[in-house]
Amino acid sequence: MTTNAVSQLVAEGVGIVRQGRAILSHVSLAATPGRLLVLVGPNGAGKSTLLGALAGRIRPDAGYVTLDALPLTAWEPRALARRRAMLSQRVDLAFGFTAREVVMLGRSPHVPDAVRDEAITVAALRAAHAWELRDRRYTALSGGEQQRVQLARVLAQIWQGGSQGAWLLLDEPEAGLDIAHQHFILRRARACAAMGLGVIAVLHDLNLAARYADEVAVLAGGALLRHGAPGDALDTALLSEIYGIPLGRSFGIDVA
Repeated sequence: MTTNAVSQLVAEGVGIVRQGRAILSHVSLAATPGRLLVLVGPNGAGKSTLLGALAGRIRPDAGYVTLDALPLTAWEPRALARRRAMLSQRVDLAFGFTAREVVMLGRSPHVPDAVRDEAITVAALRAAHAWELRDRRYTALSGGEQQRVQLARVLAQIWQGGSQGAWLLLDEPEAGLDIAHQHFILRRARACAAMGLGVIAVLHDLNLAARYADEVAVLAGGALLRHGAPGDALDTALLSEIYGIPLGRSFGIDVA
């Protein structure tokens, strides 16, 4: 994977309205490569909407998002796809593809090169710890195994994202997984950041955010309330207020 710290993904005054309701209001946020930024907040806070805007899947009604100072709307779609990939909560495939074939789909934005594409597919499968699944039918895999294959697919998509870096966006990647797979996915996200990727993840589990994030952005009611190191952003008084329950130091309900 190639990257350069020059790259930056920036939301500037982003506002998004749906059916007359503000989903996001004047959100400004900058992310840089080599770090895992986690978005947290209660249901309806606007986390996934913000991630969609950062991915270029949702066009803001106000403000804008830039990648390397160029608005996402100005990027040619295939060029943008080579620079950023988004892993949704669940990806359903009804076809009888093998895991290797699913990962190879990630190479579609690139100019075909059989030797290079095969090498990157192998590397992505290994990076996602999915190599042993390569010849199995995707539909026969468990939820956790499918998520590992999908992680390999998006890694293959941005493996050579250009000299200015690539971005991995994860929308609740731990949803529906057992504890072991939740920690596995977050460890992989950390490893991707360590390799130089910019990684942004939406998480519901505050303890996972505290354990794995380099930075945390706290959203509520469509507004960005806090952005900083986990120890600063995950303030128990603030979190107790926005979640509406008293939270203790481990972010479980404080019954004392």
